[in-house]
Amino acid sequence: MAVKLENANKSPVSGLRWWKEVGWKHIVALVMIAICVFPLLYVMSASFNPGGTLTGSIRLFEKVSLENYQTLLGSLFPRWMLHSFIVATATAVGTVLMAAAAAYAFSRFRFKGRRGSLTALLIIQMFPQMLAFVAIFLLLLTIGDIFPVLGIGSLLGLIAVYLGGALGANTFLMYGFFNTIPDDLDEAAKIDGATHAQIFWGMIMPLVTPILSVVGLLSFVGTYGEFILARIILARPENYTLAVGLYVWASDERNAPWSLFAAGAVVAAIPIILLFMYLQKYIVAGLTAGGVKG
Repeated sequence: MAVKLENANKSPVSGLRWWKEVGWKHIVALVMIAICVFPLLYVMSASFNPGGTLTGSIRLFEKVSLENYQTLLGSLFPRWMLHSFIVATATAVGTVLMAAAAAYAFSRFRFKGRRGSLTALLIIQMFPQMLAFVAIFLLLLTIGDIFPVLGIGSLLGLIAVYLGGALGANTFLMYGFFNTIPDDLDEAAKIDGATHAQIFWGMIMPLVTPILSVVGLLSFVGTYGEFILARIILARPENYTLAVGLYVWASDERNAPWSLFAAGAVVAAIPIILLFMYLQKYIVAGLTAGGVKG
């Protein structure tokens, strides 16, 4: 009898009570999925519509053609995409190495001015880098007279500007994760004769792979779609990145090739989607494990 009562208490929720407790959540989820998916389908439909506009077609995928994607191959789009890959990859790698080195130093060493330096990084991070774009432009203009490879219109100059703001939040994010690694591992390695460089590269870096992936991903995505600094530094169309090039296409509201713009947006989004899918197993671990007070 007791078993029957226990099974009755575990019976699934049904009827009106189910709609009050569970059912409405399914409705909200379906509505949110529709809101998120419809714009994506609309852009994809516009990209397959030859000579179409974003507002001139009511039916999705009414016309399907690869004309816009073929036009992309014959334009500056592949060059812009290559520039975006170069800038985003170099910035992501540099950001990971710089932030990891700084976080390791703040986490493992005790030196004078340590807390003051951490506070200074936090305060500097409060001011967006775009506030200094006038100073950055004049600086690159002056440096370009001496070192043209770092001047206006140079991808290397843009990478250097991005790396100038690489520390700050990234260092704090890694610093919290580095604090979760026990100091006993460092002490054991030192007893065996390992140097700080061997400990950093051989022990610590493999253990903090999740946070390295998260910082690298955030840096890649941020620079891949950055517009303001890239627009100021890359002065010529042949030097543009994807964000600047696509903006130029869409800047003329009346004569903009919207279907071509939609095709470019679809192609530009593919690398980010693939990167997120590849690194998704590290994202949650990297963002949650770093929340430890050091």
